Amino acid sequence: MCSTFSLAAKPSIGESRGKIWSLQVINSAARSELNINIPREKNSIILPRLSTQGMLQSDVHICEIAERQSLANNLSDKGDAFRSKPQLDAMFLDEAYERCRKICAEYAKTYYLGTLLLTKERQKAIWAVYAWCKRTDELVDGPNAFCVSPAALDRWEERLQDIFNGHPNDILDAALTDTVSKFNLHIKPFRDMIKGMRMDTEKCRYANFQELYLYCYYAGGTVGLMSVPVMGMDPDSSASAQSIYNAALYLGIGNQLTNILRDVGEDASRGRIYLPQDELAKFGLRDEDIFSRKVSDEWREFMKEQITRARYFYKLAEEGASELDKASRWPVTKKIL
Repeated sequence: MCSTFSLAAKPSIGESRGKIWSLQVINSAARSELNINIPREKNSIILPRLSTQGMLQSDVHICEIAERQSLANNLSDKGDAFRSKPQLDAMFLDEAYERCRKICAEYAKTYYLGTLLLTKERQKAIWAVYAWCKRTDELVDGPNAFCVSPAALDRWEERLQDIFNGHPNDILDAALTDTVSKFNLHIKPFRDMIKGMRMDTEKCRYANFQELYLYCYYAGGTVGLMSVPVMGMDPDSSASAQSIYNAALYLGIGNQLTNILRDVGEDASRGRIYLPQDELAKFGLRDEDIFSRKVSDEWREFMKEQITRARYFYKLAEEGASELDKASRWPVTKKIL
């Protein structure tokens, strides 16, 4: 179950060329002591603090991705590149992007309207990424999910590598191959999303929020990171690349938490509960309460705390939205609000 698509930003190739962003990797010892408090409303029950157990791994990914993107943008100024531009027929690509557009319009209607506020090239790129994410999600949540094996996910990951190598397997893959070439997307968040789908085939309970956070990174935070190179950054911004990637991650996490709360019933019908088991227990709730769809006062109080947590991540994402390229700022801000 991957997140409904989220938007975030960082310079695309040709924007802020030659500008290397300094990335400061926080001392691991200091990070191990860091906890983020979830804001609490009056009379609310104190939630367990958000441990960095899950954050550490995703933060390392952010550093890796942001550094790679910065290096790629710098090299592009010298005529160098990580990959050669694939030779794809223009009319074929037009049809490929049109099919991606239709997928986005059909399955993410409100989000699709937001993409129409972007520039034409960014629209097409976001549609291509969305189509890939949707197809990936369908492997474990679609009508044929019952017969998806680890080998099928292995093959899907091989196809992903083909996309990034400039050898698409079908017309929808071709749109993403072209997008990868134009915006120099990094493969890491795409691979990590597939890891999230693997988790869906192996795991249906989450002991605590630390475990759930890592799943939310794989299934939702990755989507924010995928969109960063496409959206663009204000050329006058003094923000670091990593701060923008952080905002993208938090927006993706917030979206994923929102989806989880929205889809509790649907997920329960598949035998999955994407809610921290220890927090359910603190409210006197059990799996049986969710499967029976029992709405009690305890459930309402539990949900209030979960909503507060999701809003917290949206709040963390706000700073990044103000650093976007002006042409991308409005649809992303609407997504947060």
